[in-house]
Amino acid sequence: MSQYNDQNAGYTKATTQEHDVTMKGRRLLEITGVKQVESFDNEEFLLETSMGFLSIRGQNLQMKNLDVDKGIVSIKGKIFDLVYLDEQSGEKAKGFFGKLFK
Repeated sequence: MSQYNDQNAGYTKATTQEHDVTMKGRRLLEITGVKQVESFDNEEFLLETSMGFLSIRGQNLQMKNLDVDKGIVSIKGKIFDLVYLDEQSGEKAKGFFGKLFK
């Protein structure tokens, strides 16, 4: 998604990062639009994306690729679930963050 602004008869391009999640064979995840990797270990990753916080749980998870400039993260391992932690799912988010800050 791109947005153009007219400033003093010139154009500046402000780019909003697109967010995509691609899973290949339940063993490899490629995620774009990542703003920050909040935390990770071999069972869980917490990523801040342009579409909200994303929790990835699995087994033997490893970061295969991280490109901070482009906002791309690749994770390999056995993927169990992907969950977006939105305000709508407040109880789940509180439980997750409660565990995180214990």
